Amino acid sequence: MKKKSVAILGSTGSIGAQALSIMSEFSDEFDVKLISANSNDKLLLEQSLSFKPNHVVINTELGYSFLKKNLSIPGTKIHFGNNILSELVESEDFDVVLVAIVGFAALLPTISAIKSGKKIALANKETLVVAGQIITSLLNKSNSTIIPVDSEHSAIFQCIQGEKLNAVENIILTASGGPFRGFSKKDLESVSVENALKHPNWSMGNKITIDSATLMNKGFELIETRWLFDFPFEKIKVVVHPESIIHSLVEFQDGSVIAQLGEPSMYIPILYALNYPKRSRSSSPKLDLIKTKSLNFEQVDRSVFKHLDFAYEASRVGGSFGCVLNAANEIAVYAFLNKKINFIDMVNIIEKSLEKITFVADPKLEDLLEIDLETRKFAKTII
Repeated sequence: MKKKSVAILGSTGSIGAQALSIMSEFSDEFDVKLISANSNDKLLLEQSLSFKPNHVVINTELGYSFLKKNLSIPGTKIHFGNNILSELVESEDFDVVLVAIVGFAALLPTISAIKSGKKIALANKETLVVAGQIITSLLNKSNSTIIPVDSEHSAIFQCIQGEKLNAVENIILTASGGPFRGFSKKDLESVSVENALKHPNWSMGNKITIDSATLMNKGFELIETRWLFDFPFEKIKVVVHPESIIHSLVEFQDGSVIAQLGEPSMYIPILYALNYPKRSRSSSPKLDLIKTKSLNFEQVDRSVFKHLDFAYEASRVGGSFGCVLNAANEIAVYAFLNKKINFIDMVNIIEKSLEKITFVADPKLEDLLEIDLETRKFAKTII
């Protein structure tokens, strides 16, 4: 059986590292051809020595110098920069491109993968948040397909297999509620970075963990759902589900509701996306309903967690709103992680950025690149 050739964009992050672990387990099915990282050169070196890919890409000059000095494998080429990454994604022959880069940086490589007709396992939310209209337009002109990796969108994708989308009444995204479920606005004034990074169910990277604490992560997933499934945003609901066992639900016109359940682990959605439409017997933890005992649901308190309102507004108005929202949020999150601002200040930075940056109703890619830079520059001035 011919192995699937895979490119992992963002191999040193949480999703990328888990994907490599899965590919190691299924080494007779996958062949890792490209791995990339932003700056984690030491882990990228370890991964390169283990998987011996054809291409290794790093996005810092120091990292590039480190790899050139320490990595010497016959047939493995070392590259520097995201521009080269996009070129390789477009020109090389990969069966699957796993996009696990965090943030706006994933946009251009994803576009390259679409233009070259690749199958994309998409773990990055921001690409569709920023440029959903552009991405879907390109997909309609391409042989490329996107299989979602996010647990919620993987769940939706699995629930609608064999179904007609026009029979769907509502899509229901579940949110754990994060570490601050039940908190008041007053409570949030004193939370620390350390508190915010203690997610009750999931083990993720720092950026997405903070986004989960603010519910911006769920907001991004709402926008992503709108574009991935071409579904009206007003029919996308969000409920708090503290156990994180049900990953999403699809309600149909006849009243039936189909849900996808599993342990709170990214193992299944990563493997499912890489192997789709095949399912493989795996070592992932199996759900024990008896031990689970109960499944609970609550309404989101949107008076406390305003980030979700930003996402509904982005879905309603479209245009450049999502680009500004994402850029301002990235600056705010990293400022909080670096202890330059308080938790509640993140909302203010986003609100002021949305007020300041001029809205563009039908942005081109070049417009979005400029708006992203302009927003980041402004957001940094109000920290």
